[in-house]
Amino acid sequence: MRIRWLVACAAAVLVPGQAAAAQRTLSDAAERAKQAISTHDAQALVGQSSNVVLQIPGADPSSPLARSQAIELVRRYLRPAEERGLDVTAIREIERGKGFIELARRYVVSGTVELRHETLYLGYRLFSGEWRLVELRSAP
Repeated sequence: MRIRWLVACAAAVLVPGQAAAAQRTLSDAAERAKQAISTHDAQALVGQSSNVVLQIPGADPSSPLARSQAIELVRRYLRPAEERGLDVTAIREIERGKGFIELARRYVVSGTVELRHETLYLGYRLFSGEWRLVELRSAP
């Protein structure tokens, strides 16, 4: 009886943590991306991706960047902004293991009042049951 209780307690503690860390569905990935951008957490946005193509101001879109470089460029890109709104506008699996997420972003540059709008397109690939970011593009 005591062993069952210990197993149940361990499962209650471990399972939510695993579910929170993994992006089992593209919808999970969209929520995590939205949260990461809202809080300017570049590391959470890039996640465990090994290479990411960035097409954002301040990044050369010519080739995939290593994880650490992508994190730093995303951090610099998000830093001067104050978020005013972020909505998931599309979640699509284009083909098996390949999908994209579209976000509508509203923000102001720190120290200004002009509201700016942009659309963010995030490309994802499914690796070992987890959706990982492979591309981030911004468009006015």
